[in-house]
Amino acid sequence: MKADFIKKTWIVLIFAVAMGFLEAIVVVYVRELYYPDGFRFPLELIPPKIFTIELVRELTTLIMLAGIGILAGKTKPGKFAWFLFTFGIWDITYYVALKIFLNWPESLLTWDILFLIPVTWIGPVLAPVICSITMILFSLLILIPESKNQYTKIRPTSWGLTIIGSLIIFISFIYDYTGLMISEGYFTKGGPSLLDPGFTDAITSYNPEKFRWWIFITGEILIISALGNIYFHLKNRTK
Repeated sequence: MKADFIKKTWIVLIFAVAMGFLEAIVVVYVRELYYPDGFRFPLELIPPKIFTIELVRELTTLIMLAGIGILAGKTKPGKFAWFLFTFGIWDITYYVALKIFLNWPESLLTWDILFLIPVTWIGPVLAPVICSITMILFSLLILIPESKNQYTKIRPTSWGLTIIGSLIIFISFIYDYTGLMISEGYFTKGGPSLLDPGFTDAITSYNPEKFRWWIFITGEILIISALGNIYFHLKNRTK
């Protein structure tokens, strides 16, 4: 394994860890303002302006993570792999940092708001951690061979399994929230609004109880199948 690859890996790793701590620090401030007694469901109502700022923060975070991938990678698969690697390390570090700062989450099954784009994602902390580990494994299947000048060509089958699996996991995260919006009729009203008293009542009384693990695991199986396909293709090519 080349020395420049090891050096690059350490630089990206340090950046991802630092970014994870920075993200956690921002969340500490937000929770101090809106959840001084600790984060929990049902959610507290935040002003529309702050909600919009949160959306911008998430978008800029994705841009930063993608930027690292573009800068670090040499090939298209390599750029994608560095993005996955950075994302996975960042996300795991984020929860580690929150545990250090707030002693939260109480367990890996504690519910959390995972993302807000394009709709609210919710789920137990364990679910995004599993996704992050999968991302790191995916990235290493591409990056380690590239460090030896063995460039990986991901076949359409593997891409298809990955995309479909990712969409299924996405559905598992938005299943309950989207169901709530549909049952309240907000998608037929042009979308939910924080200015709508009915919507705010629904959100501030919503308490998630059951995560659709079977949907999540189905998506994970498809992605892991893609990883196995990539691995055996690389192994056979090496022979």
